[in-house]
Amino acid sequence: MSRRTARERVIQALYECDFHPDEETNVIQARGEKLAQEDRSFYLRLAQGVREHQATIDSMIESHLKEGWSLARISSVDRAVLRLAVYELMYETDIPHAAVLNEAVDLAKAFSGVESGRFVNGVLGRLVAGLKPPQPMGEQEIET
Repeated sequence: MSRRTARERVIQALYECDFHPDEETNVIQARGEKLAQEDRSFYLRLAQGVREHQATIDSMIESHLKEGWSLARISSVDRAVLRLAVYELMYETDIPHAAVLNEAVDLAKAFSGVESGRFVNGVLGRLVAGLKPPQPMGEQEIET
């Protein structure tokens, strides 16, 4: 298995959680059961991280949508892809922004369609323009 497979499972879990919010814990656990241990750890970190930071993530997405759009107007699949990508951009500092964008666009195309890939790319492109590139752990600036 791979990180790609783990991300696919996260998208599926987030999608399912949108429709069954009362079953969130069970959904997340069930989607990760058959993953290899390393992939399961990555999967759980992502899935639980998105759920834990969802209010902040949703706010970031909303602020980068074009006028007239809202989070509720976005398809559930695209919303799940965007939530995962924004989580990775904001909290997974070891993953380059370009890799996150490429994965998100590919996942949107695979699960939703070509137009969704373009939509996700546009939203994330606007969001990334305002973010600092991630720095490896050894190169982070220390505030004094």
